[in-house]
Amino acid sequence: MTSAPPIARTAAIVRGTRASRLGGVLGAVILLALVTMPWWGERADMHTVVEFLYMLALAEMWNLLAGFGGLVSIGQQAYVGIGGYMLVLLAMKLGVGPFIAVPLCGIITAIIAIPTAALVFRLRGAYFAVGTWVVAEVFRLTFANIIWLGAGTGTSLTSAMMGYSAWLRDSLALWIAIILGVGSVMGIYWLLRSRLGLALTAIRDSEVASRSLGVDVRRVKFGVYIVSAFGCGMVGALVYLTKLRISPDAAFDINWTAIMIFTVVIGGIGTIEGPIIGCIVYFVLRDLLADYGSWYLIAMGLIAIAVMVWARRGLWGLLLARTDLRFFPVQRRVVIEDEAGASKPVEG
Repeated sequence: MTSAPPIARTAAIVRGTRASRLGGVLGAVILLALVTMPWWGERADMHTVVEFLYMLALAEMWNLLAGFGGLVSIGQQAYVGIGGYMLVLLAMKLGVGPFIAVPLCGIITAIIAIPTAALVFRLRGAYFAVGTWVVAEVFRLTFANIIWLGAGTGTSLTSAMMGYSAWLRDSLALWIAIILGVGSVMGIYWLLRSRLGLALTAIRDSEVASRSLGVDVRRVKFGVYIVSAFGCGMVGALVYLTKLRISPDAAFDINWTAIMIFTVVIGGIGTIEGPIIGCIVYFVLRDLLADYGSWYLIAMGLIAIAVMVWARRGLWGLLLARTDLRFFPVQRRVVIEDEAGASKPVEG
């Protein structure tokens, strides 16, 4: 008997998935709807979308920091507050257009974060987390004592918005929020698919192994910290551009970081999709439970504890384990295809 000839097989490395292609189309439709919302949406709905998008940006920044960089910070409110106060400085004191000032606030915040990072990076583990909170408190007390920025009572930014109609003000705020929210998601996606993303993934899995492979762990973490500060600074400027009043207690409130942590933990830390799911859950819970006073916070705390105990990978992690649904695939997959055209993906 003659044996059957071996089946010829070819292998290819791919990254895209069916879900990612479908998600790309769906994302483009949603983006178009958001960009055109000033012409068809209600003003209250636009404000909700703006808030959702800047909270998504904050969650993605904290996820980048903790989920991918391994830097658990509880002091990111420092950069939200600095961004807000840089808006006061640029728009109110120096006469810079308030909407033009938003990216400048992010840049200045990132510059301020450089010496701050040099200080807190001397700490490790829980000391790092507590140290970031202490730094945030130092910034809060510092701005609370600067009289020409409003001191402890804060200041209004209403005069900086003179000359802008309500429609134009809301529209520009929405478009900046879209850049921040969508840009944070796509920026992290691009980052994770780059060589730096491979280094981040290696650091997340094992710092010791990363160093043995030649990864400059400190430099990568330092860069992630500065990028996160830049994003938080821009969000802080946008937040108080929409609220039109700022005070140290509000700008440097630890609740900013608490919400970041809640959304990321609920959705799934170390994933791009997780913070999106977490933000949706946060806004739904807030709308449903806001009328119950302190019970609202208790309920959110209990939900966070339940997820951390029974679903440590978050809600998206549970879904991913059952469906392998990947809208933002960053892993490289080897697809083996035979002459008949049948293919079999192999995760790598």
